[in-house]
Amino acid sequence: MRKIIDTYFQLLQLLLTVMLMILVVPVFLQIVSRFVPFVPRYIWTEEIARFAFIWVIMLGATVAVRDNTHFKVDLLPQFKPGVERGLKLILLILLLLLSLVFLFGGWQFALFGSTQQSEISGLPMLSIYIAWPVAGFSMLLFLVEQLYDHFDEKNELNNGTH
Repeated sequence: MRKIIDTYFQLLQLLLTVMLMILVVPVFLQIVSRFVPFVPRYIWTEEIARFAFIWVIMLGATVAVRDNTHFKVDLLPQFKPGVERGLKLILLILLLLLSLVFLFGGWQFALFGSTQQSEISGLPMLSIYIAWPVAGFSMLLFLVEQLYDHFDEKNELNNGTH
């Protein structure tokens, strides 16, 4: 199962890279068209940049959850290992609840967008709105993996094998 999750994570990283490259092209065209008079000012560039930016945010947040670099602030002092594990568990549960909101709320959002089309580019809005449930599902998958690891480490510590 871990291999499947690792492969899925690599796919998300690849998609994040592709979306970032897609984001750069219309933004570059927008900038160049402002300063070079013979480059036309395309209307679609702003919309495509916005759509790519949405995907970059959702995929980036998902990758950060898997890397365990999301929502981490080192303002509090170091606690005893047992307290740290408890706080980590609370954080994982809160993130799990948030991922469920993204999954189920995002699904409703995607259903709403399934009947719409973008006015400028003509893209189906489902291709943008589906980013929320995809992010929710992916975060949920990675958080379940982290919860499994959290309790597996606890079992190893209790058994003295770690």
